[in-house]
Amino acid sequence: MAKVYKKTSGNGALTLYLGKRDYVDHIQQVDAIEGVVKIDPSDLGGKKVFVQLCCAFRYGREDLDVIGLSFRKDIWIKHIQLYPESSQKITLTPMHECLLKKAGEQGHAFTFNMDLNLPCSVTLQPGPEDSGKPCGVDFEVKTYIADVADPEEKLEKKDTARLLVRKIQFAPDATGGPGPKADICKSFMMSDKPVHLEAHLDKEIYYHGDPIKVHVKINNETSKTVTRIRVTVDQTTDVVLYSADKYTKTVLNQEFGETINANSTFEGALSIIPLLSENKEKRGLALDGRMKYEDTNLASNTIMRPGMDKEVMGILVSYKIKVNLMVSSGGLLGGLTASDVQVELPLILMHPKPQGKLTVLPVIVHVILEQM
Repeated sequence: MAKVYKKTSGNGALTLYLGKRDYVDHIQQVDAIEGVVKIDPSDLGGKKVFVQLCCAFRYGREDLDVIGLSFRKDIWIKHIQLYPESSQKITLTPMHECLLKKAGEQGHAFTFNMDLNLPCSVTLQPGPEDSGKPCGVDFEVKTYIADVADPEEKLEKKDTARLLVRKIQFAPDATGGPGPKADICKSFMMSDKPVHLEAHLDKEIYYHGDPIKVHVKINNETSKTVTRIRVTVDQTTDVVLYSADKYTKTVLNQEFGETINANSTFEGALSIIPLLSENKEKRGLALDGRMKYEDTNLASNTIMRPGMDKEVMGILVSYKIKVNLMVSSGGLLGGLTASDVQVELPLILMHPKPQGKLTVLPVIVHVILEQM
């Protein structure tokens, strides 16, 4: 049984129907947003009905808007008039036909095609005390009653119905390339020989929630002892739309108790899994666009097409793995004279492409009423 997402305006005149809320960016093209609005003409008061798709970047608290400070910037917006006559000529798809059966004779179909240069949905995780909509890049489908498209005056809530949707990317099919590799050779005071550290990953791209094996090879030619190995995963969020605001947060910090004595070697694979469940309290952490009542995960890496304007992307997300060797000189001072040896590896986290083709909605559907 498939889902249909439904939202009705406060006055009951408009009901917005969507068959899905995740729309995939396939790099060459983006899934079209196909929907239906059920319109009751008796409650319109002679006004028109429009539907719009808006991609916007919110970078401040929603409650500050009421005092005249707007912390929302529209990146891209498009309007379609649906009533009394449609401004769009479309060919009905199986999705439209299914939704029209649910809406009945008062249903009006529409289609939005997104521009290729728009960002994917990203949410910045709010703190425990934060309220209102979270910061980030979001997409919203809204139907409303007005005299003109995009009126300057603020629309009354009772005259609108809106649903958030997500624009997402899946990992490309060709993910079998060699993984990144890094190495370093470091010498220490009072030692004429170095520690050599080499690390590599099995592949270029990893899926959210899958184990990541970090292969480590150590040749300790010094008289010092490697007391432990620390592996961290850092997420870097680059907010490029309104300022050069770039910050890094650690999403995994794991220590391994392997000891590599003087003049000895070590080779092994250290398994890690960076998860959102371990980072629920970190304010500002980038997540894949979140919709109400739905959980999400750490944000996927931003994949940019050649020639894209970086500023239009709003938020750029990347990851790196750091492998640290904690090296102690031993003796009375022990860890007080410890130093470290470090290498960094780029990490790409994404969702796997679903197997098979998406099926058309059956006539029998399960309607989800959104309380947004």
